[in-house]
Amino acid sequence: MRYLLDTHVILWCAQGNNCLPQRVCALMSQEECYYSIASLWEIAIKEALGKLKLDFTLSDLDQSCLAAGFQRLPISISHLELIKVLPDIHRDPFDRLLITQAQAEGLVIVTHDRFIPQYPVRTFW
Repeated sequence: MRYLLDTHVILWCAQGNNCLPQRVCALMSQEECYYSIASLWEIAIKEALGKLKLDFTLSDLDQSCLAAGFQRLPISISHLELIKVLPDIHRDPFDRLLITQAQAEGLVIVTHDRFIPQYPVRTFW
């Protein structure tokens, strides 16, 4: 299996947050995990709006993810095309993009989000 880390998972991991269950930590250390450029974009927007305050830069976070062995997932046209046919369950544009990335790439989303499992995508928590 291959996994796509939701934005909050990346942040909690980087901050050493205890909100991550042991099974999620184990998965992240043993399995092939990806993080999306969409997550970094979401973090940048939340920082700019004052909704998020971090003690590290996006570049630091990117390097931390790579150092942890996670693979960076770019946004492709095929990911964007899938958004057009995604059910209208949740309007968060970043979650919707992560969902279509997971669908297109055959990834399981690691998330604590309550809306994402309502979509036709596999999740883990």
